[in-house]
Amino acid sequence: MTVTDPVVAAASVGTWEQLVVTVRGCVACPELVSSRTQVVPGQRPPGADVLLVGEAPGAQEDLTGVPFVGRSGQLLDTLLAEAGLPRERVAVANVLRCRPPANRTPRRAEVARCRPWLTRQLELVDPVVVVALGGTAAQWFFGPGARIASLREQELASGGRRVVVTYHPSAAIRFGPRGAPLAALREDLLAVARWADGLGGR
Repeated sequence: MTVTDPVVAAASVGTWEQLVVTVRGCVACPELVSSRTQVVPGQRPPGADVLLVGEAPGAQEDLTGVPFVGRSGQLLDTLLAEAGLPRERVAVANVLRCRPPANRTPRRAEVARCRPWLTRQLELVDPVVVVALGGTAAQWFFGPGARIASLREQELASGGRRVVVTYHPSAAIRFGPRGAPLAALREDLLAVARWADGLGGR
């Protein structure tokens, strides 16, 4: 099925599984369609009560169709395990479902066209805590002026859901093991685990 209007298509799906099938036919962004290997819908283990939102698929994700499987994903897995958040409890999605050419930053028009898919994923997962990983995800929730440094460690909400803004694992890798982004990401995921447990994670 070819999807040219994500607004209509996303609203019509009733389950995560239906969304995965439907989003794979999305052709709303011609440049992304022409350069992608495949759509990366995201993952939602049964019973997941935390949703991580990244920026967009990278090269490895584009090849495998699975989010966060490259270096960033490996670091994220390690930090989630340290925090006591097993991956079977964590759903993962991105602001974009297609890899931008050469991993460039998503354009505003692409984010806008892809927005209905993430909106519907939030509804389907209905997480107790959402984690916005990186600036693009923070801006998706809080607008173009959103900055990680000013939003971290604040009690934030979007659509009635608690949202934690923190650094993307790629920033933690870029700044190295002694860099502030890694320390912040580790601290924030520990806080997410505490909140999810305190809110009666399903």
